[in-house]
This record gives sequence, C-alpha cells and structure tokens, in this order.
Amino acid sequence: MTKNSNALPDIRKTQIFNAPIQKVWEAVATAEGMASWFMPNDMQPVVGHKFQINAGPFGMSPCKVTEAEPPHRLSFRWGKDWTLTFELKELDGKTEFTLIHSGWDTETVTEFGESHALVHDRMSGGWTGLVKKLGEYVEA
Repeated sequence: MTKNSNALPDIRKTQIFNAPIQKVWEAVATAEGMASWFMPNDMQPVVGHKFQINAGPFGMSPCKVTEAEPPHRLSFRWGKDWTLTFELKELDGKTEFTLIHSGWDTETVTEFGESHALVHDRMSGGWTGLVKKLGEYVEA
C-alpha cells in the first residue's frame, strides 16, 4: 500500500467522560443523541444505513454507516471525502471517547470549493468544541 504524499493527518480528539459507556454510545450512535451535541440528522447505527446531517449553511450532507460495533465503535462516510469514527472504551464507569476524522488530502477540495488544507484546521478547532459539548451532554 503506497502512502499518499498529499494526505493530511487525521483529526483525533480523545477525552475521558465521567459517564457510563452506554450513555456515551447513545449520544454518538442515535439521531437524537447526535443532534444534542453535533447536528440534526437521521442516523441509525446500522451498517449500510444512509442518512443526512443538516450542516446548517452547508445544507444536507449525505452519510453512510460503514461500521457499527455497539457500544465501542461507529464509523460513517460523511460527504464525498471524509470518514468519521467514534471509538469508546470503558474505564471503571467512565468512558474514553476518541473521535477520528479522516480522508484529508491537500489536493482535494470540498463540495463547497474550499481546499482540505484550509478546512482541516477549522474542523480541528471545531471538533475540540464539539467533543467538549458532548462531554457536557453525557455528564449532565
């Protein structure tokens, strides 16, 4: 397998939440849970399920679930380029949550004509805030 020299690193955000794994799973793997900290959607944690995320000014983003291993791992394609993965590990009643946003390439532009290089930094900062919001939701 050849390494893509134009690839940008995955965005990875890991945080430990003072919440049981099942509560975190429901927050990241159900439409209602995901809408509470991310964006409105009609997601179901079923491999092959096609759904949409309402990305506000960017409109409806098509997605497709590619992995679902409750309550430990969920992956889905987002738009034409990206994959989002949520990994959960149980830690004595707490949950280690890792978000991985992959599919970045310096030569690629989004559906909205912005380069991945430009969007990568913006999204990395955005994920920091969203993971914090997820933590506040599951710890409430």
